[in-house]
Amino acid sequence: MKKLFAFFVFAAFLFASCAGSSSKSNEEKAEDAIEAAEEKVEEAAEELEDAYQDAYDATEEAVEEVVE
Repeated sequence: MKKLFAFFVFAAFLFASCAGSSSKSNEEKAEDAIEAAEEKVEEAAEELEDAYQDAYDATEEAVEEVVE
């Protein structure tokens, strides 16, 4: 999971720096990169929460089937 998170952060910085205009100052580019990274991190966190909930639900269902 940490590797996935690190990949998303790296990709966000990479894409943000490639998408920037050459007329932007370094400060503006850095701000854009940070915003893009924050968005990617939020998306990754949501995906991880969904995956965790799906795994929890599947485990709960399996336990209920065994108990019955």
